[in-house]
Amino acid sequence: MAARCAWPSRLGPSIPRESPLSALPAASTAHATEPLARGGVASLWPLCLSVAQRGAAIDARAPLAWQPGVGLALQGDWDTEAHALFALLKPLLDRCAEGTDWVIGQLGQSLDGCIATHNGDSCFVNGPEGLVHVHRLRALCDAVIVGAGTACLDNPQLTTRRVAGPHPTRVVIDPGLRVPAAARVFNDGQAPTLVVCDPEHAARAVKRLGAQRVVAVARSAAFGGQMPLVEVVAALRAHGLRRLFVEGGGLTVSQFVHQGCLDRLHLIVAPLVIGAGQPGLQVRRSDAMREALRPAARTFALGSDLLWDLDLRAPAAAG
Repeated sequence: MAARCAWPSRLGPSIPRESPLSALPAASTAHATEPLARGGVASLWPLCLSVAQRGAAIDARAPLAWQPGVGLALQGDWDTEAHALFALLKPLLDRCAEGTDWVIGQLGQSLDGCIATHNGDSCFVNGPEGLVHVHRLRALCDAVIVGAGTACLDNPQLTTRRVAGPHPTRVVIDPGLRVPAAARVFNDGQAPTLVVCDPEHAARAVKRLGAQRVVAVARSAAFGGQMPLVEVVAALRAHGLRRLFVEGGGLTVSQFVHQGCLDRLHLIVAPLVIGAGQPGLQVRRSDAMREALRPAARTFALGSDLLWDLDLRAPAAAG
């Protein structure tokens, strides 16, 4: 997650640093039938939501329309911030328009790769723009996924509050069923919630939450006792959840990277040095630079932070 607190509530060409994406929430879609003022993020965001929910516009004259060989294109007179947001989201929106499934992860960390201090203080690693970005990703996806550690530490809501858009289904990966039954995601009624647990705990989970909210996936010795995430993804898609957002925490996002289950990763780096804190992204050790993970990358300014859009499915760049 871009920023975390303990209970309770708690990139193509790079976009120029002097034109960061805004922390302001997008305008409400309550009056979506009324003409929107063209040109800014408040006008663009409802179009992005429409693509996520209904696919690409057919009308070639539409402000956001599909072009053969190009994918979605932003047409008309738009400000710099709108162009920046469209460029950042275009890979996801193109796949929505094509009807293609995807899995994206997001992680916010310091310059020295930490998501919190050594004693768990993480309020706040990233700036407010990062929080808005997280809520935008929630609104574009079918499900938002967190691990048991994040659910226990943060007691998150995982709803879409800072931007207009639907709440995603919330998924907690909790093999040992250690997240308290009192967690907000299980009780607030704001959006459906599923728990993914090991079969040995499934009966207890069903008794606590009901059979419709429990997904059983066995842990795997091949992954050091972690869940085989390809099976988790398949199980969620069997529930109709095709576009998945892995929001946190560091261990869960790292496992998705390690097991090759992410299409993209948005890594938001803050101009902050924590020192000996809790680590963020962790991948397998490379003995030689030629073996290191070197994904295709774009960068975007996000307030004072820098967002790295990492395409984990593109051919590796030459070392």
